[in-house]
Amino acid sequence: MKKVLLPTDFSQNAKNAIIYALKLYKDTPCTFYLLHAYGIPVYSIENWTMDFHETNPIAFYQKETMDQLNALKEELETDHANPKHKFVLQGAFNQLVDEIGEVVKKEGINLIVMGTKGVTGAKELLFGSNTVHTIKKTKCPLIAVPGEFKYESPKQILFPVDFEVDYDKKIIEEFLYLASENKGNINILHISTGNSMTEFQMKNKKKLEQLLEPHTYIFHETPINGVIEGINDFQKKNKINLLTMIMNKHTFLESLFIRPIIRKIGMHLNIPFMVLPHLEGK
Repeated sequence: MKKVLLPTDFSQNAKNAIIYALKLYKDTPCTFYLLHAYGIPVYSIENWTMDFHETNPIAFYQKETMDQLNALKEELETDHANPKHKFVLQGAFNQLVDEIGEVVKKEGINLIVMGTKGVTGAKELLFGSNTVHTIKKTKCPLIAVPGEFKYESPKQILFPVDFEVDYDKKIIEEFLYLASENKGNINILHISTGNSMTEFQMKNKKKLEQLLEPHTYIFHETPINGVIEGINDFQKKNKINLLTMIMNKHTFLESLFIRPIIRKIGMHLNIPFMVLPHLEGK
């Protein structure tokens, strides 16, 4: 049984990502972990009431969280009933990214699905801070779903590569599972730098081809171009339902997420974005 973690701040963006996950795994037996992490708001003395002062604030917010999670669960079970799916509710007094890491490790999570932005997300940002920190810190595949995205089965998947990664089955296992379950076609996009591929890159390409053998895939080469430009150009010419990349320290993806302000980068991200963690030593 698959285990999918669904962080939520109870925003519409988060709900949209949850519904995407339910539809993506509609034919797969799954346990979905609905997770909300909360902190205690800081109140000035004059804003305190006697009732609040006498109440254990952690207990108060835990109950409020669980009430909201139960309501969300009931709504999902009513609107998206599926005998193959069950829900586990998790409310925690913790930083969201830290709690995600703990749940991933404890429960053996296969995939995290979350919105690209939270309830306070600014329109000019590509991703919200929680999504960025989760991608950077969590050693688990993650799909970030744009808030306005209406579900489409990932029939056409774009997978930009630089062949600088020693591909391992564990890295792309969940990615290949989703491609197989949805009968998706994998478009491998190699963006040229103008230089011939090194022996290391050739070796990695051959290994990737071996891993992809049972699946439908096509290799594409682009002219000398930047990664963002290459992805954008490909999407303009081809209908893509899912973008997938590996989080490699030496690639564009890492530099994208370590920028202090991720805005005006010219990347048109209006489809779900699957980020695969790069295993240490690979």
